[in-house]
Amino acid sequence: MALPNLQPVTLEGEIVRLEPLAARHAEDLARVGLHPELWRLQPEPVDTAEDMQRYVDRALAGQRAGACLPFVVVHKDSGQVIGATRYMDIALAHKRLEIGATWLTPGSQRSGANTEAKFLLLQHAFETIGIIRVVFKTELGNAQSRQAILRIGGVEEGVFRKHLIAQSGRARDMVYFAILDEDWPSVKARLMARLRRSA
Repeated sequence: MALPNLQPVTLEGEIVRLEPLAARHAEDLARVGLHPELWRLQPEPVDTAEDMQRYVDRALAGQRAGACLPFVVVHKDSGQVIGATRYMDIALAHKRLEIGATWLTPGSQRSGANTEAKFLLLQHAFETIGIIRVVFKTELGNAQSRQAILRIGGVEEGVFRKHLIAQSGRARDMVYFAILDEDWPSVKARLMARLRRSA
């Protein structure tokens, strides 16, 4: 069965709302996202408002090319943008995509926002789009990210050594995780329980 093309969509939970990324969001993202610790293990640093504008422009170019579907993460109570995430490495013919390029401003980390954002993206992928494999990857040295992926139910599948090259020329060893469609019911129940506890 053919899958629908991925279209921009707003996904809404109790804590966060995921809105399609737009050029106008660059200023909001720069306001909350110029923290060096957010970019230390990323392919390239985002140190200035101009860097963030380029980051947004590249994401939107990727969306136009069909390579990704980027979102901003909005904290519902305050209405403030607190980070970004996206579907990427989209392979609809294989019913596969990756959830990545996720970051939240430090004050919103460990607040339930990331858990709910992942829940909304996973639910939409499995239940609406018809995806059968959702991939996550993170750098081998990023223990915080690895633990976060394991906590939401990602299954570690292995390390791809020197898999990507950072802008600085540093080779990046990447750890791959996945959640499959048959995993989703138990992962969904686990995430819903975690979100109830954080409410």
